[in-house]
Amino acid sequence: MNQSVIHVVILAAGQGTRMKSQIPKVLHPIAGRPMVEHVLDAAAAVAPTTVTVVVGHSGAVVRERLAGRPNLSFAVQEPQLGTAHALQQVEPLLAGKSGTVILLSGDVPLLTGQTLEKLLHAHASVCAAATVVTALVERPYGYGRIVRVDGQIARIVEERDASPVERQIREINSGIYAFDLAPLFDALRGIASQNSQGEFYLTDLVGIYRRRKLPVETLVVERPEEIRGINSRTELAEVSALVKQKKNEELMAAGVTIVDPATTYIDPRVDIGADTVIHPGVVIEGSSRIGRACEIQAHVRLADVVVGDRVTINSFCVIVESEIATGASVGPFVHIRPATSVGENVKIGNFVELKKTSLGARSKVNHLSYLGDATVGTDVNVGAGTITCNYDGEKKSQTIIEDGAFIGSDSQLIAPVRIGKGAYIGAGSSITEDVPAGALGIGRARQSNVEGWAERKKAMPQKG
Repeated sequence: MNQSVIHVVILAAGQGTRMKSQIPKVLHPIAGRPMVEHVLDAAAAVAPTTVTVVVGHSGAVVRERLAGRPNLSFAVQEPQLGTAHALQQVEPLLAGKSGTVILLSGDVPLLTGQTLEKLLHAHASVCAAATVVTALVERPYGYGRIVRVDGQIARIVEERDASPVERQIREINSGIYAFDLAPLFDALRGIASQNSQGEFYLTDLVGIYRRRKLPVETLVVERPEEIRGINSRTELAEVSALVKQKKNEELMAAGVTIVDPATTYIDPRVDIGADTVIHPGVVIEGSSRIGRACEIQAHVRLADVVVGDRVTINSFCVIVESEIATGASVGPFVHIRPATSVGENVKIGNFVELKKTSLGARSKVNHLSYLGDATVGTDVNVGAGTITCNYDGEKKSQTIIEDGAFIGSDSQLIAPVRIGKGAYIGAGSSITEDVPAGALGIGRARQSNVEGWAERKKAMPQKG
């Protein structure tokens, strides 16, 4: 592999008119993340010294979305006058530097780091001025064609400018290149815009280098789908399906059972342990980690969650940015919102919602309850219909339920409030004050029975 300094440039200035969208094309998601982030991840494999994204259309939106990435620079292409013009905008950022420029497109999300490593090796092994990544495809429509003379690349012709004979060529240009930095920008200034689009085509650089006797090489990728670009919603869906299929195949090869891969959507960054079973209609997003021997039943959505071993998540649950410990059982019809921690062997039953809540080991919340901003100890039983009233209209307050407490059904715990260790709350109570350890808390009106009331009501004259 080339050990010289690597500079990565990603072109992301285009409008993507065929997407019919207000969202910049490179921000449309593939497997839950903007496609340009997939390109950035691939680029990281070659440990670049600098990474520059060229923005234009809705450039501020692209900058904002990528702002959290370290050591990332931006260049602005305005107006957008073609790929050569886009690369020229990076010249001030690379002035005085040496090394190799890797040029990528922000709408080619299937590219792998392994291919970039191969590109650098091929480029360095022959000391090329430029190396072009190409592919052989059955249907080359829409791509620039690689024109060879005596087996060597002579030029790249865009389809709009190709002759009928050239359009029959099956080797296509990927738009991915390696360039020796030294001659690059001087050569770019020699590119003219005499073509059907009136743009400055980067592909013309091949002819310029040939005339200047500078070596140009190619790297033919083994898997053409890797260089597939996205220009429409249809292509977006097709590429997303390829990413989904690849991830499902990787997981199944590692010992995960996916009952129906066609309806299962798992993001590439997700980790799942062996012997876990994923049922139909499951969506697992972000950086979720699922342990071994779990069962995720049908129509569950998990986003950025950590799940221990031997966890059962029953159907129709939504869990986001939370942790579920080993041996727990959740659902069906449970909503766990961010910053929630569910302890070992906890049981959460149907129609329960949790938010910013910690549940200690072996505690149970079996039915129809809401716990928000709560800390619940171990071995606690929360009866059906219990609510922590955590919001007073101005601020959120905490509810603390200590180990071994028993909360009777249909109770309202009005925060801030603490239920002591081993305390009991009578069913139907509204608790506004702390309950000491071991005490019984009752907060309801005393029952009274009116004897004979039903008979007297029947005897009363009926109105109307």
